[in-house]
Amino acid sequence: MTESDPPPPDETDGILAEWSAEVRSALGIDADVDIRSVLGLAGVVAHAVVRPAAPLTTYLVGFVAGRSAASGEDPAAAAEEATRIARDLAARRS
Repeated sequence: MTESDPPPPDETDGILAEWSAEVRSALGIDADVDIRSVLGLAGVVAHAVVRPAAPLTTYLVGFVAGRSAASGEDPAAAAEEATRIARDLAARRS
């Protein structure tokens, strides 16, 4: 496993899936979340920049996805591209 790979599945996956579903329902979000991708990005950023950059970066990637959805574009593609850009920026720091 490289630093940029998401962590392997473990017992928290079910908890995270349930929590994600609960929060999305409460917030009225009708979209799937690639939890492994979000955690993978957060791990890369936390190690390459500083820990607090992880939630900030994942928020910003989510913002890009939301903006994309609001303009009628593919939010998953936008999130994937934003994730790639964030990983590239983090790689320059390590």
